[in-house]
Amino acid sequence: MKISMIVNGQSHAIELTDEYTPLLWVIRDILGLKGTKFGCGKAACGACTLHVDGEAVRSCSYPVKFAEGKQITTIEGLGNAENPHPVQQAWIEEIVPQCGYCQPGFMMATAALLNKIPNPTDEDIDNNIINVCRCGTYYRMRKAIHKAADKQNAINEINEPTKA
Repeated sequence: MKISMIVNGQSHAIELTDEYTPLLWVIRDILGLKGTKFGCGKAACGACTLHVDGEAVRSCSYPVKFAEGKQITTIEGLGNAENPHPVQQAWIEEIVPQCGYCQPGFMMATAALLNKIPNPTDEDIDNNIINVCRCGTYYRMRKAIHKAADKQNAINEINEPTKA
């Protein structure tokens, strides 16, 4: 069977024998995008979080058949070194990562949260960012999420026409 999807702005048609293959393995093993991590394999830890049509999805338990015709964004497509996403920039400025393994999933979950709730409260963060970090960098992540919200809101103000 052939699955067609757009990953980080590029079209891909992938031939698979099992439509229930987790999207994570297609992203990592077939497309070679290693930023999305395998953690638990049970959609519990969030290390594998990416976006499917703008929604945060745990890709380790997301059958690739559901990605047909969808827009997929991985951490590699969120931003880059020359033009980091506000979440990535805030993560750098707040020196969030310790080991760093889980951080791509946290950044992807945060970017999805900020698209829905541009000014999240601590309660919004607690209710929506439910990934797991063994190093316990939650305090730095919370600071970075608030900083990323400020950065993204500033960008949005610049890009939106002034309403008179």
